[in-house]
Amino acid sequence: MKKVLVIAYYWPPSAGSGVQRWLKFVKYLRLYGWEPIVYTPANPDFDLKDEKLLEEIPAGIQIIKQPIFEPFQIYSKLVGQKADAQVNPVMKGEGKISWKARLALWIRANVFIPDSRMFWIKPSVSFLNKWLSENKVDAMVTTGPPHSMHMIGLGIKKKHDIPWLADFRDPWTKIDFYHELPLEPWADRQHKRFESLVCRKANHVVVVSNQMKEDALESGYENVSVVTNGFDPADIDLSQPLTMDEKFSIIHIGMLGKARSHPIFWNGLNELRQQNPELAQHLEVRIYGVADPIVQQQISGFDDTSWIKFLPYVPHSEVIQIQRAARVLLLSVNNVPSAKGIVTGKIFEYLAIGRPVLCIGPEDGDAAHIIREAEAGPIVGFEDGEGLKNSVLQLFDNWKSGKDKSASSSVEKYSRKALCGRIAEILTEISSGK
Repeated sequence: MKKVLVIAYYWPPSAGSGVQRWLKFVKYLRLYGWEPIVYTPANPDFDLKDEKLLEEIPAGIQIIKQPIFEPFQIYSKLVGQKADAQVNPVMKGEGKISWKARLALWIRANVFIPDSRMFWIKPSVSFLNKWLSENKVDAMVTTGPPHSMHMIGLGIKKKHDIPWLADFRDPWTKIDFYHELPLEPWADRQHKRFESLVCRKANHVVVVSNQMKEDALESGYENVSVVTNGFDPADIDLSQPLTMDEKFSIIHIGMLGKARSHPIFWNGLNELRQQNPELAQHLEVRIYGVADPIVQQQISGFDDTSWIKFLPYVPHSEVIQIQRAARVLLLSVNNVPSAKGIVTGKIFEYLAIGRPVLCIGPEDGDAAHIIREAEAGPIVGFEDGEGLKNSVLQLFDNWKSGKDKSASSSVEKYSRKALCGRIAEILTEISSGK
């Protein structure tokens, strides 16, 4: 088999969306003639852990770990709270922000370039350059964010000229919160310069949405492909016995940041409850994972919030059952300038599970296109309050009549195994010089 070095920050037992993409690709690469070797930190700083994900690492995979220094302890002392390595670094919620928090954010935006894992770049380049002098690989992959992983790839490329695939799970300077960072002009230029270097030096750039590809091509980058996120059929056993939620449940899984918490959703549901006693009796909204404090602010004026439940993170194996039992799955796209290109990882599991999806986001965006193609449910614009209420009422009527199942057609192409095949094709192309 050909060998590929995969440089990734998020790796089991890390939990959350950041780990899923390359854990699954590593799982299936051998089927396509590629033996993965994973390089990852020995002591990463993340709160969310899922020990069961360790069971998904294929037997015999070589995993190289090296220590990393992360400044989160200093950050925590400065702002008086623990930093969450996977959460959007822009201050959460609204209201008065302490000078310490503003200073910490300024440092994160202007000193830690491209991100706070920058202190791992030089040690990793030094270690891997020596390791690669003694161990041959046919290609390497860097996956970000954190984009420091791409900078490691750039350092290796300078010495070894290994065929390099740079995988962007999220954009760099067009990520949803970039416009909110307190960037100095020189820091903005540095971010853009690093991004340009990576995308021009990499043999191939992979992104997860069509809009991201358009943005990359407009920037003058070549050899750009879309390989979306997806679902692993091995995770979804639809034959397993299941008790559906008794309530008309609307479920959101994962981080609900301020850009994803849309007023039309909360206000629309609250108004419907006041207007429709039957809906009020049956409606339940459940939010699993990290919810921004702004959510509490948005619902604070409601007479009754007992129908809204905030629940902690649950292991991925349990998430599937929760989604299967839900009456409606909420897909909430970030309301940011880059919204059209945002395709959250959960969308594909939603489709595979076959429950109705309520999508709030740009009606001409990539997520809307996928939902529409799969006939999975209604799509509502960020400001379309009436559309939101009409869609919820239709979903409620479908539930009452026992027709609350999504068509979810054309989803097989989003299986992790099929998508890994495309990754393997790209690796073969760049390693053979095509």
